[in-house]
Amino acid sequence: MDATIQVRQRGAVTLPIEFRERYNIQPGDTFRMVDVDGILVLTPMVPMVPELAREIERARDEAGMTITDMLAALRKEREKPPRRKNVRKGT
Repeated sequence: MDATIQVRQRGAVTLPIEFRERYNIQPGDTFRMVDVDGILVLTPMVPMVPELAREIERARDEAGMTITDMLAALRKEREKPPRRKNVRKGT
């Protein structure tokens, strides 16, 4: 699949609908543009927050914890006094 696109006055380009549908590109999606020996490559940037949320949810499920359990454990951990670093005194 190929298409011709035009750069507008302020640098904007419109991606053809065929590409947006094929790659499920939605308004607001963010891309990184990389120059590879004169070839411009667009790479989608995956938002980290949803990925991190899925990772936390998977760990919570694997541990058999409810969200309430997890939050209680977090509160308990925060109540602990900070650990001191071992500092060697000069000889």
